[in-house]
Amino acid sequence: MTSRVDSSAEAARGSDYAVLCRQVKNAGLLDRRPGYYTAKITANTVLLLAGGTAFVLLGRSWYQLFVAAFLAFVFTQIAFVGHDAGHRQIAGSRRINDLFGVVHGNLLVGLSYGWWVTKHNRHHANPNHEGRDPDLGGGSVLALTAGHAEARRGVPGRVLARAQAFLFFPLLLLEGLHLHVASVRALMGGPPRRSRIVEALLLGGHLVGYLTALFLMLSPLQAVAFIVVHQCLFGLYMGCSFAPNHKGMPTLTDETKLDYLRRQVLTSRNIRGGRFTDFILGGLNYQVEHHLFPSMPRPSLHRAQGLVRDHCRLHGLPYVQSSLVGSYAQVLRHLHTVATPLRAE
Repeated sequence: MTSRVDSSAEAARGSDYAVLCRQVKNAGLLDRRPGYYTAKITANTVLLLAGGTAFVLLGRSWYQLFVAAFLAFVFTQIAFVGHDAGHRQIAGSRRINDLFGVVHGNLLVGLSYGWWVTKHNRHHANPNHEGRDPDLGGGSVLALTAGHAEARRGVPGRVLARAQAFLFFPLLLLEGLHLHVASVRALMGGPPRRSRIVEALLLGGHLVGYLTALFLMLSPLQAVAFIVVHQCLFGLYMGCSFAPNHKGMPTLTDETKLDYLRRQVLTSRNIRGGRFTDFILGGLNYQVEHHLFPSMPRPSLHRAQGLVRDHCRLHGLPYVQSSLVGSYAQVLRHLHTVATPLRAE
């Protein structure tokens, strides 16, 4: 059964977070880091150009599938910068952050920045809250809570839920396609505001340029194979980066009464590791710190970890950390457990 935070765990003093916030501010951990993001964006640009150069030089060759795999990695690294822009981590100006966001999201990766920010902000406000966190939505292919599993109707949905722990990683291969489709639907389904029009133009430019380059340079079969490899690995990388953060952690309901500090800490999981883990996961391995301070620049998260961990220990809060492999095991175990009633049928 899905673990829940008992509503008897009442919210403690709101000042608990205020004390931590003052410590973080006094340490300068919320200050912008323009040098870091200049270097990060430059490095990503070099990687993207390297991939484009290899694509042109190889021409009609099946070795292009290696380029597709490389660009899946690059696109995810670019998406991480878009994530940081959405949290106002890059610059103090909202307009500048949004500019970075639409360039990295809509133009370079092909995802709607505005749609994603709206969805992601709802997640941050209510992490692992049934009915409020869009990442815990009942419309997901996966049954993420026992309630979702019990509410499944129809044979296909129930059969899929029974085996979802085994299907988890294969399903992540479709995550890239899901994000692209959801982005297009979001931009087509709303009122024609200026920001939406700009996003639609940039996203359309990405799709036209992407498909034109592939079908001009490659044979039709090679182009389709390139798209499959690129988008599947992009979705897998994205999914594997975000999945360990909250899945399998306690879920909240409307009856749960917790303050901001406890709501964010109890529902988040960190991933242990060094600089390589920081790079591969785009800073998302510091999920506790990120949820407590969403606008904290990525390179400051590891510096804040000691302060946050000590503060959690002071107030008796569990500070959950796991290895990357261990986190996936916990996620799979959780998915297998919530589907137990369906398998019992």
